[in-house]
Amino acid sequence: MKIEKRKKLKELYSQYEKDVAEFKRSAACVKCCADCCIDVGNIDITTLEGIIIHDRVATFEEPLKSEIRARLAQNKMQREKGRLSRCAFLKADKTCMIYDIRPFSCRWLYSVKKCDGASPTIHRKAINLAKQTVKKIQQLDPSGYSGHISYILFLLDKEEFRKLYLHGKFKPQKIADFGRNHGILINRFVLL
Repeated sequence: MKIEKRKKLKELYSQYEKDVAEFKRSAACVKCCADCCIDVGNIDITTLEGIIIHDRVATFEEPLKSEIRARLAQNKMQREKGRLSRCAFLKADKTCMIYDIRPFSCRWLYSVKKCDGASPTIHRKAINLAKQTVKKIQQLDPSGYSGHISYILFLLDKEEFRKLYLHGKFKPQKIADFGRNHGILINRFVLL
């Protein structure tokens, strides 16, 4: 994957953080809260973010690597049944094992009130800025896809799909049925 895309992704993350800094100052979120990681359950990513996470997981030692893959498979099954599930990357102490490379869907989420299992309370302007940032991330990855983290990482575990993606190839027919059944969006078509 081109280093420029990874660099631009970091810049988009950074710009969003600057744009919402005044809102996040009033956030009730604290380290180890993890309500978002347990109860919200909508961790959507792009393939660009997914390949970064996939590469990190590849560096994990066994048995952690196998444990993460099993958790992701469990997440995928739970999603297919319409259920929420705990994030596969959440450690027992409720910290994130990929915090430094967490996807944008984790970065933009905060709450001005303690959630206690309820949905977060977010400033409307921050939500609008997040939507704009998502579009920019999708534009950065036009030959990629967007969807739940467990589905995108499932696709990236398939060598044929990963190679196509890394070479900028675009073959939506290869994942058409899977995409329709699992809510995978093709970034190129979302942008039109």
